[in-house]
Amino acid sequence: MVKKIDFTPTGVCSSRIEVEVEEGIVRSIRFTGGCHGNTQGLSALAVGMRATEVVERLRGTDCKGRGTSCPDQLALALAEAVRGSAE
Repeated sequence: MVKKIDFTPTGVCSSRIEVEVEEGIVRSIRFTGGCHGNTQGLSALAVGMRATEVVERLRGTDCKGRGTSCPDQLALALAEAVRGSAE
């Protein structure tokens, strides 16, 4: 079953992150706003990976002293997507 999350990030340039996770694997990521090349690259690297591994790698990434970043916010979105599902 595909789990879809429409996540509203805070403290970053992107205004929306849409993720799809199926059986614990990241199937798609779409950022609205943010640094287009960086968010495209981040998405391309994460698709096909286990969501829990992406969360572990990206959680806590900081951008310009904000205490968060688009990768950190993606980790939060993916954590929400896998919450309660068997990994």
